[in-house]
Amino acid sequence: MTDRCIAIITARGGSKRIPKKNIKDFLGKPIIAYSIEAAISSGVFDEVMVSTDSEEIATISKQYGAKVPFMRSERTSNDYATTADVLLEVLEEYHKRGQTFSYMSCIYPTAPFITAEKLQQAYQQLVSHKEATELLPVVPFSYPPQRGFVMAQEYLEMKWKENLNARSQDLEKMYHDCGQFYFYRVEKYLAAKGQIAGGIVPFVLDELEVQDIDHETDWKLAELKYQLLMQGQQS
Repeated sequence: MTDRCIAIITARGGSKRIPKKNIKDFLGKPIIAYSIEAAISSGVFDEVMVSTDSEEIATISKQYGAKVPFMRSERTSNDYATTADVLLEVLEEYHKRGQTFSYMSCIYPTAPFITAEKLQQAYQQLVSHKEATELLPVVPFSYPPQRGFVMAQEYLEMKWKENLNARSQDLEKMYHDCGQFYFYRVEKYLAAKGQIAGGIVPFVLDELEVQDIDHETDWKLAELKYQLLMQGQQS
């Protein structure tokens, strides 16, 4: 039996800091379109679906080629629902419809830096690591967190004072989640009930290809970075 893979794009309707964030125009088209088009173009997935509680998001998603076979439940649409809650619900709903998958990718709807090529490479990396549970895109911290400060009443103090005189190049390189997409082995994901603590394959990205989008300033930075990347590819 051929391994089947599903892309689940998680796009809840309620966004308080950036209104209608998941379908807001990003350099000419709804930002969710970038995730949908990359997933479809990659050829990795047997199913590219959007999990949403918004009819407007569902309509736009279908226009760009994604499926919305069911709407998200009220339980997974509130402010306290986790990504794992959403993914487990989607897998359960597909199972009820007689569809199961060996691999799954969770793709965020505000990740225009995702490309078909990255998804292809990431999928192959997870498949090649036979014992792995998850593949996680990461980026190095631009400044060593080991030399970070915390607030001590009205003053700053180093969190780890033992690193006061340490050279940056001597500190262990640390990485953080890019917040773009994830790949999972479904059987292991279900066994862990979405709480993955080990067996994680790294997929390292450049800082220019990563931007959290939580505020309007982040949005503008993301557009600038995207334009720089496009210019670099054309030159």
